[in-house]
Amino acid sequence: MIKFRAFCLLVVFIGFYNCKDHTATPTDDHAIELSELTISDIHKAYKDGSFNSKQLVEAYVERIEGFDSTINSITVINPKAIAVAEALDKEYRETGLLRPLHGIPIIVKDNINTSGLPTTAGSLALEDYTPKEDAFIIKKLVAAGAIVLAKSNMAEWAFSPMHTESSTAGTTRNPYNTDYVPAGSSGGTGASIASNFGTVGLGTDTGNSIRGPSSHNALVGFRTTLGLVSRSAIVPLYLRNDVVGPMARTVEDATKILEVIAGYDADDPLTKNSNNKIPPSYTQFLKSDALKGARIGVLRELSEDSPHPEIKQLFEKSLSELDSLGATVVDPIVIPNFASLKENQWCAPFREDIQAFLEDYVKSDSLKTIEDIIKVGSKSDFASERLIRNAAHSGRWEDSEIPCLDAYSDIRRVAFREAIENVMDSLKLDAIVYPSWNNPPARIDNFQEEYKGDNNQVISPHTGQPAFTVPMGFTTENLPAGLQFLSRMYDEPVLIGLAYSYEQGTKHRKMPELK
Repeated sequence: MIKFRAFCLLVVFIGFYNCKDHTATPTDDHAIELSELTISDIHKAYKDGSFNSKQLVEAYVERIEGFDSTINSITVINPKAIAVAEALDKEYRETGLLRPLHGIPIIVKDNINTSGLPTTAGSLALEDYTPKEDAFIIKKLVAAGAIVLAKSNMAEWAFSPMHTESSTAGTTRNPYNTDYVPAGSSGGTGASIASNFGTVGLGTDTGNSIRGPSSHNALVGFRTTLGLVSRSAIVPLYLRNDVVGPMARTVEDATKILEVIAGYDADDPLTKNSNNKIPPSYTQFLKSDALKGARIGVLRELSEDSPHPEIKQLFEKSLSELDSLGATVVDPIVIPNFASLKENQWCAPFREDIQAFLEDYVKSDSLKTIEDIIKVGSKSDFASERLIRNAAHSGRWEDSEIPCLDAYSDIRRVAFREAIENVMDSLKLDAIVYPSWNNPPARIDNFQEEYKGDNNQVISPHTGQPAFTVPMGFTTENLPAGLQFLSRMYDEPVLIGLAYSYEQGTKHRKMPELK
């Protein structure tokens, strides 16, 4: 890390000497203020000459070095990030044009293939795996001008929604209160973006893992419709449920990432379902008045499931805020047979999914099966136990006679989705809301006992519907909470508008005070 920083400083010095035209040179008394920088802020700075992308990357690296020893969110910094930034600065000098994500530093979860950087999924088995090629979505981001700044820590193999602990990097802490978890499994992305270590981040979500860490870190997290975004070249947990998506400090930034990564990938057949369902632009739906006239249903069956008093208070306040922002709040709504429909949804295809990944991407003679992974071992007792469980069980958890299929053909999943969407249609609802978690983050030293109230697991992983979380406030322990909006398949435009309107009308996010 120190060698990399010295290299960065040398390159920045050279850059100062050569700066001209569209690039910028911040002076010593005008250092880049990284706090809550957005994509729009950065592009404005590039245009007005405040700084360039090379200088921005160096500033983020310095911030990571200064603060991440406490949080432990970053696993590796990209040693080529400065060179990529220099090339983008040169391009801008010569063309005067900015690509959609030109010079935007992103932090990528450690289960997404990135060329030349380790992709370990937090495991010892993949500790030496360095892909030669980017995942499909990374290629799209890089083509749009994004800079892969760093990889982020994660719960090993994405097994834990509760906490973020890996064999390769250890335990990540919540930057708002370091005695507490950032949730899992994308806790490294959540903690790093909350801490302003990068502009935007990528997480993956099998049941909770984008929205949980986003909720716990006062971020916006998009779990998109299953089939909208490619999952190829990403270490899977349960591919039938897995989604990859943006984690950001603002709805606008998350939307700009989604706009780039959405679309068909031949290596992920599920994405064929997105054909003709993606608008020319998602940013057109960023409307601050989108809640005016909207109809929002309140799913009390989730929000009243033993909530913590402070989360309940924040949720009730959020309903009043929705009302004051012009929405009609339909409270409560009832999904017929909700309790029985949500049961018997989980399947555990980790063995077949991970072995396919090993065959297609890792290509190691000594690492082909889940038994090979178990043989390598783990530093985490939690991950070790989950590996053994997943080796022993496959198929549906409760009734193995029902086939485990995708969200478009599995009879249990389709029935659950239809029940929800039928109620939405009958009540003319735009979305349904509930707390992303009914409880605050758990303490790291007691996370298994305090793991309560995870509403993310209940609906969208199974139905395939999109669900977005947005900050809704903080508890007295300075622990963030999130409000979740759920809508129909491919209704991302609706959710973007509602989430943006709520965010702009409440401004609940605040940055952590790092030490």
